[in-house]
Amino acid sequence: QVQLVESGGGSVQAGGSLRLSCTASPNITSSTCMGWFRQASGKEREGVAAIKRDSGSTYYADSAKGRFTISRDFAKYTVYLQMNSLKPEDTATYYCAANQYCGQWLEHPRWSNSWGQGTQVTVSS
Repeated sequence: QVQLVESGGGSVQAGGSLRLSCTASPNITSSTCMGWFRQASGKEREGVAAIKRDSGSTYYADSAKGRFTISRDFAKYTVYLQMNSLKPEDTATYYCAANQYCGQWLEHPRWSNSWGQGTQVTVSS
């Protein structure tokens, strides 16, 4: 199974930026889709953004469009989530995940094959 390790969470004021990183173990396949999900206290886990490792095709939830950018470094098995214009409602634990397919995956977190341990993002007003 693929191992995923996140980093980069923290606390920031509204309007600020953070960049999350997720590095996968080398046994990850080139065609794997990697993505970010988040879970706020008392809420269900929701998709944020995903990227196909080989093609670089990206997918975004409506809440992320225009503010968040997902990218990848193929050789380093790493994906990034650049989060700008952060809002208090972005406060959550952010999880990196991997799945065979990207399409509609953000709407179905349970399809994920692997999960990271999560990293906390707190946005204060």
